[in-house]
Amino acid sequence: MQIQDLPYPDPGVPDARSGPRFLWWLFRNQLGGQLKSLAWGLLHFASVAALPFCVGVAVQAVVNRSGTGLALAGGLLALACAGNAVGDTFLHRTAITNWITAAARVQQLLARKAAHLGSALTRRVAAGEVVAVSTGDVEKIGWFVEALSRFTAALVTIVLVCVGLLVYQPALGVVVAVGLPALALAVLPLLPRATRRADTQREKAGRATELASDTVAGLRVLRGIGGEELFLDRYRSASQEVRDAAVRSARMWSLISAIQVLLPGLLLIAVVWYGVRLAREGRITVGELVTVYSSVMVLTYPLRHFEEIAMAYSFSRPSAKRTAGVLSLERPTDTAGSRAADVPTGDLYDPETGLLAPAGRLTAVVCGDPDAAGLLAERLGGHPSREGTSVLLGGVPLDELPLASARTAVLVQDKDPVLLSGTLRGLLDVPASGAVQPDQALTAAQCDDVLAALVQGSLDTTDPMDARITERGRSLSGGQRQRLALARSLITDPEALVLDEPTSAVDSHTEARIAQGVRELRDGRTTVVFTSSPLLLDRADRVVFLHDGEAVAVGAHRELVRTEPRYRAVVTRETDDEAAPNGSVTLNDVLHELEEIEEKA
Repeated sequence: MQIQDLPYPDPGVPDARSGPRFLWWLFRNQLGGQLKSLAWGLLHFASVAALPFCVGVAVQAVVNRSGTGLALAGGLLALACAGNAVGDTFLHRTAITNWITAAARVQQLLARKAAHLGSALTRRVAAGEVVAVSTGDVEKIGWFVEALSRFTAALVTIVLVCVGLLVYQPALGVVVAVGLPALALAVLPLLPRATRRADTQREKAGRATELASDTVAGLRVLRGIGGEELFLDRYRSASQEVRDAAVRSARMWSLISAIQVLLPGLLLIAVVWYGVRLAREGRITVGELVTVYSSVMVLTYPLRHFEEIAMAYSFSRPSAKRTAGVLSLERPTDTAGSRAADVPTGDLYDPETGLLAPAGRLTAVVCGDPDAAGLLAERLGGHPSREGTSVLLGGVPLDELPLASARTAVLVQDKDPVLLSGTLRGLLDVPASGAVQPDQALTAAQCDDVLAALVQGSLDTTDPMDARITERGRSLSGGQRQRLALARSLITDPEALVLDEPTSAVDSHTEARIAQGVRELRDGRTTVVFTSSPLLLDRADRVVFLHDGEAVAVGAHRELVRTEPRYRAVVTRETDDEAAPNGSVTLNDVLHELEEIEEKA
């Protein structure tokens, strides 16, 4: 896999049972790139390790006044330098490729899981945690996967050099062969403490990211209640904790780095001291001493990869654990699509509440509890985040369909839909039947003033479809965001459309026109609207009133206002003290208000 081939056609099914298993799965799934990196790493490190031998041959040739030996040393040195240059270049290339492809695979897996879980993801994992996993954690995981092949090449090189020194000069080779493993293993006792400090730092950083994400998302509300400074102080405190943890972690890694510098220096001193004694005794030549000394000095470079792999694993292990935790999440109602991938048609029925939405009709649902209404709306879409009885569409349980088929059959727009950044054309470019055109959906959702506002706010376009929408539509009002989201849902033209409070942020006159537009555009299609607005309720073919989780009344809006006091209390928002004994005053007021709005609309 090359960088230009990304994204992967299929990132695969990860082993998310634990962090180490996930890292091993990533390594195995790009084994070809790892082997390339290993091969170029061996060439690079072997060329570097060969330089001392070339220098030793040259020194000995000078001592022996041998022109042939000096020419041989020059040729070997040129060959080693060429191998070093080629190996280093392509090692860097393959290492970066491994890093980016591993990170891209993890990001694809996270994106696929987020799309699969939908709203269930943020109910089980904080939004800040998801942000931390999909940004910083992805980089840490890619770093370890990339560093593993370079570490393996360095390890093989060190072993080969030790064996070569034992053969070339046994007396000094024994010192090096014993000293180098001791250097590599000297930092092992410090690694557990360094790992714990790194874990603490990552946990605190994750909490700070979560706090920052939540603060930014609710900044408008915080300013409204005067709580901005309070939450900023909390973030400052969390940020200081992250800084302190990072300093403590850095101190430990600095100590490990210092040991990695100190111990090779001591080994060099020991080699020189012992080598000089052997040279004075005539047991080794000057060239052999220079070769062994230079080899030990050069081997400090591959030895640094032992520290790097320890750091990479320490930082990537908690990241991999968090990533595996997100990737292991499943909906409790998923059945892996035990039925065929067909899109059923017919009535939409919820056995748990008794809610029935007849096919091809507009059904309004009134529920006094907004949270219960949101859960029911999610359940109507199939594969909800909580266990329960499956909703039926045409007698077919939606939870038993493949997720893609269930989403094609029933679309649920929740009360807080998200607008992604980009152009309006891109926002409305969604999977659709083709029966509803964008201009029809925008007209039905009463988006004329929204289009005008988008053009006015764009300096480089006069076509509202090419106007850019900022992240989450923050440059638009709440009502404008609602209407664009409604238009997007109408374009998809699903078999059944479920809307949860789609007009809660618009004025009454616009709401009346939206009600009429949705009714006309969705004629012949199953539509369910969760609302307590009399304007929407009056346009519905039938109204279902839910009380304590059960459908207790079904009928037309005006009929239910007359006959069902509990329904009237929810719709008119009257208290027990305000309610008239026979309800006639409230009823007349409601009907009169409806007639006035109809005339103005």
